[in-house]
Amino acid sequence: MPSVIQHLVGPRVPPDQLREHPARFAAPTLVLALARVLLLISIFLPYWHMELEAPQYPDGLFITAYVNHLQGDVKEIDGLNHYIGMRPLGEAARHERAFAVWAMVAMVLLMEGAAFVHTKWAVLLALPAVFFPVGFLLDLQYWLTTFGQNLDPHAPLSSSVKPFTPTILGEGGIGQFRTYASAGVGLWLAGVCSVMTIIGFYFHRRAFRPLALASQTGGAV
Repeated sequence: MPSVIQHLVGPRVPPDQLREHPARFAAPTLVLALARVLLLISIFLPYWHMELEAPQYPDGLFITAYVNHLQGDVKEIDGLNHYIGMRPLGEAARHERAFAVWAMVAMVLLMEGAAFVHTKWAVLLALPAVFFPVGFLLDLQYWLTTFGQNLDPHAPLSSSVKPFTPTILGEGGIGQFRTYASAGVGLWLAGVCSVMTIIGFYFHRRAFRPLALASQTGGAV
């Protein structure tokens, strides 16, 4: 009987099948490899942009979020937020930013491992990468909502600003302030990685499911 590891990893590709159908077995490996590269590159690129238009800043204020840090006019925006009772942006998602790079490297390694697993269990290894872009936006929405809905009642302008939910994508604002938020290149690459991973598993199933079935029945492919 096959061992537990063999059951999870699945059958290897017979040399004759590899010679007869090289493209079929190469397709999932190549697609998943490209998806991994895109996710890895996205670590170094912006994931989210926001422009704030305020009367005091006619040229606007800008903030850019990477997976592990913020750049731009953070101090200026924090200064404006202080008057309406919003906490400093640096206090948001501290744990997420601290572990983001390591988590994404782990996702890349899991996807690499998925390329060597020739059973349905390979999908489980890639699920974190598939849902990561949506998870990033949901986490961002959570923190913006938490900050916007929990304003300090003792702030100088607390009486003139009601709790609000900032917009993570598109146009929004409160009072005289307008915001314009958009996805960064990094988030787009992570999204493409997610789509390519799904495509990769279509080719994965087409290539390796017949081998798994043949292994279970003891027949030929």
